[in-house]
Amino acid sequence: MTVRRNDQGHVRMPEPEFEAILARAAEEGAKRALADVGLDGDEAALDIRDLRSLVDCIRLVRRTAMQTAVRMITTGVMLALLAGIAIKLKIFGGSP
Repeated sequence: MTVRRNDQGHVRMPEPEFEAILARAAEEGAKRALADVGLDGDEAALDIRDLRSLVDCIRLVRRTAMQTAVRMITTGVMLALLAGIAIKLKIFGGSP
């Protein structure tokens, strides 16, 4: 590799060579980042799948909890309406 410089002292290189250097740097950076968080071993893919599964389970639990809360609120409102109707119509024997 011959180093070419322009009149301002900046190094110039062919674009394919520059892209190859960038790709290698990105790959090394990704490997270092995975190693920093402990996902660099042979079982890294399994660990990532487990993490994704855990996140999916958390999302399912959150969605189910919201659905349950909405159902309980709806049931409470319906029971209150039915109790109000029963009292209004004196179904359970009210005062004369």
